[in-house]
Amino acid sequence: PSGALNRARMRELVFTDPARRAELEAILHPLIGQTVRQEAELAQGLYLVFVVPLLVESGRWRQQIDRLCVVDCDQETQIQRVQARNGIELATIHNILAAQATREQRLAAADDVIDNSKAVSMAALEKQVLVLHQGWCNLAQLASNRAS
Repeated sequence: PSGALNRARMRELVFTDPARRAELEAILHPLIGQTVRQEAELAQGLYLVFVVPLLVESGRWRQQIDRLCVVDCDQETQIQRVQARNGIELATIHNILAAQATREQRLAAADDVIDNSKAVSMAALEKQVLVLHQGWCNLAQLASNRAS
């Protein structure tokens, strides 16, 4: 009624009907890709980080990136965090997870992994990110030196 997207209804439609999900992805993915390319053209710095929730599933992004970093936690933690953040019913969360790559598939595709499990403190998480950042800066510098 307000003109806003009814997210609950959209989740219900696309995560219970693969044809509907494919239809939505066919509409959104080209638009998202175009916007990402435009933003990347304007970006500055040693490297870019693209946050692509369905990178492993889509198969469209892997050839466009140099490294794939997966932020990982066990499925129980993932479910608890989604429930706390979005208040989504457990059955809906399971439908969403069923439409995504498994944890094992994401980890197998990863070049780098950030452990974001419940047992990891904020300080340890920050250390992981800083180590990756330094490694990515080094890789970017090497690539830049080769290009010169």
